[in-house]
Amino acid sequence: MAQLTVRNIDSDLVQRLKIRAARHNRSAEAEHRVILESALRSVPADFWARASELRAAVKGRRHTDSVALLRQDRDRDHRP
Repeated sequence: MAQLTVRNIDSDLVQRLKIRAARHNRSAEAEHRVILESALRSVPADFWARASELRAAVKGRRHTDSVALLRQDRDRDHRP
């Protein structure tokens, strides 16, 4: 496995990392790994491909104006 060195980290940030690690019963190094994995793997690899497919699927469709729907709902609730 590769190693990663991070320099010039603010001491307050290091302290907060240690507190977070302690809350999760992990070492600071293990907490680093969890944070990096969470941040970098949170977006699936095929997210952009799927987003493009969805945009293509709805292209040209007529969408309902949400403002008009909200006004209708509001007006209906305030009728005598």
